[in-house]
Amino acid sequence: MAMLQFFIAVDVTVVNVALPSIGADFGVDGHALVWVVVGYTITGGGLLMLGGRLGDVLGRRRILLLGTTLFGAASLLAGLAPSFAVLVTARLLQGAGEAIALPAAMAVIVLMFPEGPRRSRALGVWAAVASGGLVLGFVVSGIITELLGWRWIFLVSVPFILVVLAAAALLVPGEWPAGPAPLDLPGSLLLVAAPLLFTLGVVEAGQADSPLPWLPPAALVGAVAAGALFVGAERRSRNPLVPLRFFRNRPRVLANLATALLSAALSTSFLLFTYYLQDRSGAGPLQAGLTMLPLAVSLIAASVLVPRLLGRWGARACVLAGIGFTALAMAAIALVSCLGATGWAMVPAMVLIAAGMGFGIVGLQYVAVTGVTEDDAGIASGVQRAADQLGGSTGITLYVGIGFAPALDGTDPFLASSLLAVAGLAAAGCVAWRISLPAAVPEETLG
Repeated sequence: MAMLQFFIAVDVTVVNVALPSIGADFGVDGHALVWVVVGYTITGGGLLMLGGRLGDVLGRRRILLLGTTLFGAASLLAGLAPSFAVLVTARLLQGAGEAIALPAAMAVIVLMFPEGPRRSRALGVWAAVASGGLVLGFVVSGIITELLGWRWIFLVSVPFILVVLAAAALLVPGEWPAGPAPLDLPGSLLLVAAPLLFTLGVVEAGQADSPLPWLPPAALVGAVAAGALFVGAERRSRNPLVPLRFFRNRPRVLANLATALLSAALSTSFLLFTYYLQDRSGAGPLQAGLTMLPLAVSLIAASVLVPRLLGRWGARACVLAGIGFTALAMAAIALVSCLGATGWAMVPAMVLIAAGMGFGIVGLQYVAVTGVTEDDAGIASGVQRAADQLGGSTGITLYVGIGFAPALDGTDPFLASSLLAVAGLAAAGCVAWRISLPAAVPEETLG
């Protein structure tokens, strides 16, 4: 399960350093390359809660094997993709595989390890592996792309996925499915369709000479319609993805909204680092990956430090600090770009991003699951994860898609993208300020 979690986490960040090489290979500019990043996170975030429900209904072992197989097959397709369109399709399928496999894997761990120290250790390993995968994705991408080529960032995981499949088939006990139960398929499809149509509309709108001028407005109208239909579907569904009672908890709703806004800026920063190091500074993939090591080290340090400070400062203070650090980082990115400084000048911004991610996301995760019970713990966790992934993909689409649009030729794309992200962070700060929780978090809650 940890091996599966590691490679799924790696795939969130591993494409970042490889993007310029992918663009050069297929003749695609940075504006359209956002699809390689957001395709994975949109389907992963949009189908996540459906994936969890499928495990409950059809059996976790069966769904685990299905999701892992889909993820492995999509990784192979991405590595062998003959065209950019096929690569984007493979990334969409990878996200779907993640959404199906991860909730089942998490449930297998919870059910196989009894409550107490053994389960705590197992979940600790699970969380550490996820963080390690996200962090190492930046460095691994640079090394593999430089030495083997970008296709191997996808192909290298395939033999390990085969090991996961064999081990899961042998070691994970079977179970009787729960039997027929209502699944909110319309809600799940609409939750994926809305951000996909939004991405299509923004990307196509940025094309200076689009052969289909009607496509951007049609896609954006379709995104709004899909969002409205999703709300209607959730109201009518007998088993909605997000029950309406979820929205009665004001701190939880505000935390998820702030998570989406903060993740939008954080995900944008990762892409801006990659573009600046390779396109502006002329660094190769390996040098770019090594230059991002301070970001990786700082993320690890933040993951150790923040839980201790959360108990002293309180969740809201940590969240506001994280948003502030991220805003400073975006300002630093804009300044470095305007000055035309070397890639190493981005290191302070990387450290600030790590602090923003550590303080902000950890604090928001705490708020998002405060007061949950056995009846709604899964829903609260699923919504928080979906807000993180969908917020990040929407941010990249909006901030990078507009900032790097050919239609804005003549404007510094790093400055434009950073200013848009700062505006989103200002909104996140306003939302976080309204979160009402006790000033301090009891230490035993964090333990």
